[in-house]
Amino acid sequence: MRILWLASSAWVIGLDQFTKYLSIRYLTFDQEVSVLPGFALTLRHNTGAAFSFLASASGWQRWFFILLALVMSTIMFIWLGRLSEHAKQESFALSLILGGALGNLIDRLIHGYVVDFILLYYQKWQWPAFNVADTAICIGTILLIPILCKKNS
Repeated sequence: MRILWLASSAWVIGLDQFTKYLSIRYLTFDQEVSVLPGFALTLRHNTGAAFSFLASASGWQRWFFILLALVMSTIMFIWLGRLSEHAKQESFALSLILGGALGNLIDRLIHGYVVDFILLYYQKWQWPAFNVADTAICIGTILLIPILCKKNS
């Protein structure tokens, strides 16, 4: 059963890298292409973390986030391996987070930044651009929070 969860992580990585490849190939940097009201595609480079945290630092953040991703991915891999076969939601959540973390890690290793391309907006307000890996991390975290809260109560 563990191989299924690792396959889920691999699927997230593959989808993430494929969509980033398409973005690099077909989008122009920082030019928005409207898809639906409130939803556009745009090519952006994020040298920081979530919401461009530390993006304006002098370059050390790339190596910091690479190390952080490696450490966290190792922890999640071990955690995933120790779960029982009945912990399906927890396993799925961890597989999403692991796949997302590794997807963004690949970007940092290859490009020195994370490729973002999904843009949500309302009138003049817009959410920071993100990607498939970020989405997987967020969904996995949302699924994991109630499990961890239940374990700690």
